Amino acid sequence: MNEENNIKILIVDDNQNNLLSIEVALEGEGYNFTQALSGRDALRILLQEQDFSLILLDVKMPIMDGYETAELIYERDSLKDIPIIFVTAHDYEEAAIFKGYRAGAVDFIRKPFNPEMLRTKVAVFAEIFKKNQLLKKQEEKLKLSNQELTKLNVELENRVAERTAKLQRLNTELQALNLSKDRFLSVISHDLRNPLGSILVSAEFLNKNAQQVTPKQVTSLSNIVHKTAKEMLYQLNELVDWAMTQREKSRFSPCKLELRKEIDQSFELLRSFAKQKKIELENQIQEPILINADEHMLRSILQNVITNAIKYTPVGGLPIQITAFPINDMIEICITDHGTGMSEDTMRNLLEEHHVLPEMGTNKEQGSGLGLLLVKEFIAQHGGVIRINSEKGKGTKFRFTVPACIVD
Repeated sequence: MNEENNIKILIVDDNQNNLLSIEVALEGEGYNFTQALSGRDALRILLQEQDFSLILLDVKMPIMDGYETAELIYERDSLKDIPIIFVTAHDYEEAAIFKGYRAGAVDFIRKPFNPEMLRTKVAVFAEIFKKNQLLKKQEEKLKLSNQELTKLNVELENRVAERTAKLQRLNTELQALNLSKDRFLSVISHDLRNPLGSILVSAEFLNKNAQQVTPKQVTSLSNIVHKTAKEMLYQLNELVDWAMTQREKSRFSPCKLELRKEIDQSFELLRSFAKQKKIELENQIQEPILINADEHMLRSILQNVITNAIKYTPVGGLPIQITAFPINDMIEICITDHGTGMSEDTMRNLLEEHHVLPEMGTNKEQGSGLGLLLVKEFIAQHGGVIRINSEKGKGTKFRFTVPACIVD
């Protein structure tokens, strides 16, 4: 027999004949019966089996009557859904009926019972049990379907979140690549313009004075051209390498650097430009100072700031000096010039604005203002800060910090 249609009935009566009579009246309906001769026997059976569809319970029994038995049955949560029909030889007095319903009964059958009435009432509760079982089965299916839908929904949300995160990463990478491209072009235009200017000045001098130039001058000018071109090629190669690392998402690669050496290398690239204006470049750092910085970014910072110092210092002006001092776990680098200086408004704009159009240099040198934008971005990536002290007509001190290299 199908388990879900298996109707199990517990019959409780202290008279064996009554038990047999009820079974005989209900035989042929396909029910399964379990007998109990007392309330205690019924409770003992219900401790082992709790899947009964119906309980037919005699009211008048010795020791424990039907009302007390019903109350004890319904004290257990696992048994509260089993309907109980009281079987009684008493008349349907209102007090007895009320007591039975209060104990948990769902119906009454009077002894001697009418077999047809008994079969009808039991059939009603058997059908209710079957429908309840079907509802439970449907509820379980619905629960499983909801769980599956919830699982699919979570998976879909996770996939959408992953796709969204991937698109955001790609968008961020695309923006970084565009920024790297802009930086690359800006670095080229700023860091190579002045060395190229030195070559053009030398070539122009040779072109205009080809007949009068002496062998000594030719040697001097060719040395300038050769040295500057060599340095430009070296720096251009560095910029190309740097641009490639940008594309490979290694935009910021700090390493241990010796500061004096880095400043000397920047001076070499700009010395020809400084000589044209008869300005000395002085590296006043005596002791070895180790910093933790991105080499390409540091080179660009130094060259842009030094170039500006040369640009705004008059021909034959005082030397441009670089010093450095430790401040906690940072190194402050100071580039000092004695040029035209700048006003408070200009200093504030340089530190606050994203892009400031610069003034012409003392020799009418041009600029786009992008150099300082790069300087600010590169210093910020190092976790450094910028301080500018300047006075109109007296010069400028440009200070910035980079991390010191901690030696174990």
